[in-house]
Amino acid sequence: MIQEKLIGKTVLIVESDQEIRNLLRTNLEREGYEVLEAPDGKRAMKMIPQLDPCILLLDLSLPKISGEEICRWVRNDLKSLMPIIIISEKTEESDIIKGFKLGADDYVIKPFRPAELMVRIEAVLRRTAARCGKLSFTGFTLKPAKGEALINGSPLNLTKFEFKLLHFFMQNSDQVLTREQILNSIYEHHEKMVSDRTIDVHIKHLREKIKMYTPKDYIQTVRGMGYKFVGQ
Repeated sequence: MIQEKLIGKTVLIVESDQEIRNLLRTNLEREGYEVLEAPDGKRAMKMIPQLDPCILLLDLSLPKISGEEICRWVRNDLKSLMPIIIISEKTEESDIIKGFKLGADDYVIKPFRPAELMVRIEAVLRRTAARCGKLSFTGFTLKPAKGEALINGSPLNLTKFEFKLLHFFMQNSDQVLTREQILNSIYEHHEKMVSDRTIDVHIKHLREKIKMYTPKDYIQTVRGMGYKFVGQ
């Protein structure tokens, strides 16, 4: 049985220290996250609107534009409910309180324990799931409650079944999915009389729409088995 996992969640690390970024990337990728990196605040402010990550790991002491400014900008200017975890060497109570007042969902003090941080990230994502209401991965962003799909910030005009397909593929990236699994997951009971050919047609149309924006073949056919959504 296919189970929904935290795979399909894009994390943007905004951190000037390369060693800390490497440490975070290693642990995040081990847990199945897609990882993006910004070494300074200016770069982060370009990436956030374009890639719409699921969660932001934000240092406060950044070159060019501070973490405080980014947090304020995300909440006040972008009006975004994107989860934010501040990771900072600032340990004063006043700094922590300020971080939460800026809109952070959690505050982690350096040096941190990677295993504990992974648990905190998972907890924040679960706690904010209804509020955030999106799934982001490898440039794709889906907002199921609104029925919106984007690729690199551009809207994808998908039918109901194409949207369900992409959602299911993103939740189960890099796994081979049989036509039966796809059928059972995206079609309602009264719709399950469709043939394998119908599923193939929906996937063909979804591929064509994605390729209008990128040449990469994200949805690959696995001969004799089914399909696989390849994130990397």
